Amino acid sequence: MNTAPLLVEIGTEELPPKSLRTLAEAFADTLVACIDEQRIAHGATRWYATPRRLAVHIEDVATTQPDTVAEKLGPTVAAAFDANGKPTGAALGFARGCGVGVDALLRVGGERGERLAWRQHVPGQATAALLPTQIEAALAALPIAKRMRWGAQRVEFVRPVHWVVLLHGDAVVPGEILGIASGRETRGHRVHGSARITLAAAGDYERALRDRGHVIADYRERRSIVAEQVRSQAAALGGSAVIDDELLDEVCSLVEWPCALAGHFEPRFLQVPAEALISSMKQHQKYFHVVDAAGALLPYFVTVANIVSTEPQKVIDGNERVIRPRLSDAAFFYEQDLHTTLAARRERLRNIVFQTELGTLWDKTERVARLARTIGSAIGADPGLCARAAELSKSDLVSEMVLEFDELQGIMGSY
Repeated sequence: MNTAPLLVEIGTEELPPKSLRTLAEAFADTLVACIDEQRIAHGATRWYATPRRLAVHIEDVATTQPDTVAEKLGPTVAAAFDANGKPTGAALGFARGCGVGVDALLRVGGERGERLAWRQHVPGQATAALLPTQIEAALAALPIAKRMRWGAQRVEFVRPVHWVVLLHGDAVVPGEILGIASGRETRGHRVHGSARITLAAAGDYERALRDRGHVIADYRERRSIVAEQVRSQAAALGGSAVIDDELLDEVCSLVEWPCALAGHFEPRFLQVPAEALISSMKQHQKYFHVVDAAGALLPYFVTVANIVSTEPQKVIDGNERVIRPRLSDAAFFYEQDLHTTLAARRERLRNIVFQTELGTLWDKTERVARLARTIGSAIGADPGLCARAAELSKSDLVSEMVLEFDELQGIMGSY
């Protein structure tokens, strides 16, 4: 059986970073399932993903499906022949439906006794003839929350598609995927790489993109490089980077050729609760924050650019200019909130409905306070303090900080 590696690459405009890994894994899994359904033999699978592409590489994909034997069961022998051994209408009709004479039919045993049967050798189809349809089916099954159209076409995908690579060994598999004719031409990094890269064979993909395209196509390798660069930058500042897996995935999904750079912000901002500063850096700017040996926040951040700049300090300066007003906002809101006590702020909860039949958030704190007082008494705690804590537990919901950083509710109340 002849085999060759298969490469499928869908080149797009920038894909949504928070779902890139999910899309890439789902594309590989679904494509393999479609190929398996067609009984096409294959080897190991590897998926690739960058902001501008989803790709799957499958080893040892057979050039054809295996041959099969199709079997049709007809009437029982007793019903197929009369007392003189001549074929009845049932036998003649079955033979006609199979396109052969009665003499060509077989006799096979079964639960109902011996029956007529027809077996036909069915040669397997060429893999190249099946692949475009299977790839389209795999793409259609991807978990895309909202698909879009572009240009004058009616096809839909998560982002506009600009090129399709479809290679089986060194041969292009002809076809059309999402309205784009397949070929052997991929594209490199928007700034550093060759605009168009011709692949001689499927096995050249990863190396060609790295050497000529300045693209690290392997998501897991690129993710590891980002993490290592971020740690190195933080260590040079005398601290250590806090690398959140979700943020690392998102940053990896934003770059094709990562370059980590470290910046700083004014130490005066450290008077603001660290969680607010970290939220600003992570959620808005996709920065990694830096802490000292005791875990205290340092006035530094690490960002990951998608280019290797000839003047990196200008890139750093730009990021520092961007983060400064965001941290200034956090400091302003925090200072404003310090002018009002939680007790005074609690009165505003009277105007916020918790649930129509259960009243307002103020009503809820009253109920929780009664529970806290009872539980406090049962466990030997001060019931008054327990009730007071419950009364104030929702007051930070109406603070400026929580209105700006809703994920900090409860945390800001503790400050």
